[in-house]
Amino acid sequence: MLTALFGAAAGYALRQCVSPRSAGWRSSGDHLLHTVMAAAMAVMPWHLHVPSPAVLTVFFAGATLWFPVTAVMGGQAGRWMDAVRRFPDTVGMVAMAWMTHRETTPPRLVPIGQETGLDAGNMVTAVLALYLLVCALRSLTQDMPVLRASRGPVISASISGPCTRFWQGSTAMGTAIMLFMHH
Repeated sequence: MLTALFGAAAGYALRQCVSPRSAGWRSSGDHLLHTVMAAAMAVMPWHLHVPSPAVLTVFFAGATLWFPVTAVMGGQAGRWMDAVRRFPDTVGMVAMAWMTHRETTPPRLVPIGQETGLDAGNMVTAVLALYLLVCALRSLTQDMPVLRASRGPVISASISGPCTRFWQGSTAMGTAIMLFMHH
């Protein structure tokens, strides 16, 4: 099910990337990074052998910087607020870098009886997953009152906002699930 979700999300992000309605280089870069992330997440449940997970970790760590840096360098008056609005994308890339990093790190062996279950790695995973779950719920429920009140036919232009929020919420939810499944 997660493979289907992320495969569809990769297709959606790629379509947005090559769309003539794309809003410039930053938007195309955003969608391209989301395409790569979703494609990587689509194959992750199958535990396929990746030649160099460390390279993926470095790639996604770099992608983490893309969202705040392009927001601040945008030259617009509200660039700091834009960086805040792009924080969920940043956290999604952090989660991806974290998962690929955990794949390269061997499990820590602890003598029986000394395991508390709370180590730094588990705390990072929990914080990332909790934040992504909050983002998913916000994104998935944001348009519900508007959709319930709609009595007439839905025009394709008016659905683009809810459709985008659906994909954002679905991928955030899937990423949170993958954070816990990954270990």
